[in-house]
Amino acid sequence: MPQQFNPVKLFPGSGSVDLAAKIAKAYGRELGDVVISRFSDGEFQPSFNESVRGCDVFLIQSTNQPYDNLMELLLLTDAAKRASAHYITVVVPYFGMARQDRKDKPRVAIGAKLIANLITAAGANRIMTMDLHAAQIQGFFDIPVDHLDASVIFVPYIKSLKLPNLTIASPDMGGSYRARTFAKFFNAEVVICDKRRKRANEIESMSIIGDVKDRDIVLIDDICDTAGTLAKAADLIMQNGASSVRAVCTHPVLSGKAYDTVENSVLTELIVTDTIPLKQDSSKIRVLSTAELFSKAIANVNQHGSISDLFRVE
Repeated sequence: MPQQFNPVKLFPGSGSVDLAAKIAKAYGRELGDVVISRFSDGEFQPSFNESVRGCDVFLIQSTNQPYDNLMELLLLTDAAKRASAHYITVVVPYFGMARQDRKDKPRVAIGAKLIANLITAAGANRIMTMDLHAAQIQGFFDIPVDHLDASVIFVPYIKSLKLPNLTIASPDMGGSYRARTFAKFFNAEVVICDKRRKRANEIESMSIIGDVKDRDIVLIDDICDTAGTLAKAADLIMQNGASSVRAVCTHPVLSGKAYDTVENSVLTELIVTDTIPLKQDSSKIRVLSTAELFSKAIANVNQHGSISDLFRVE
């Protein structure tokens, strides 16, 4: 007798509606019916307009700013649990607060661990996310974590550019492991930009470790926030004789004057995914979709298949 799987229902949070619609289309079904009721003081209450009893429920919402996105995800999770969903997976393409993953100075919170606790306490059975700022955040959860890798999306695109002298670069020392991992797909050399910060989002100085002369440089990072680091690194790389420089960043946070910074930089292009919707258009920003990858991961979770099969880069 063939194995029977629980019915799947996909629901979007209001901050990730477009991506959720793409994931649902790639999966081959419609999004579920969910409504967010709002009170005049700003309080809101999500509710499902269809039964989820006995279903494998996937709630799709990035937890970027504002914090309403996180609170909405928690309330959706609680609602699904109280409505007798069989299994609840929160699909968090961008896991906010991930930069607060340790005590780097006295008397600070570890925000990433707190969010992990809240998601688990709300009733999630599993979390699916992509390119955490630090891979060890997976250990903050006491539920299964599917940590998807955006390199399977970026590598084919970079290969299609056919760059003659490709070299991979990290914009800081902390991203060196990520850059080396990426470089293995191309058999490429790695250079590192060593930066010193005055404070968060403000760079004091930067230098390059490695040779970039006559090279086509691709900077690799997980988050592009103000774009200041990428712009400064790109400037320094071009000043040292590179032929071209572009950047790959999974999560386009792009806060403050980031769009102007990218437009006015020497970057040929900034390649990002749709884990966070762009706030405005930019001639230098190219968006690659994560929908197909997330839809395959959702199918594999529902059918008890392998997630590691999705890490194969072609």
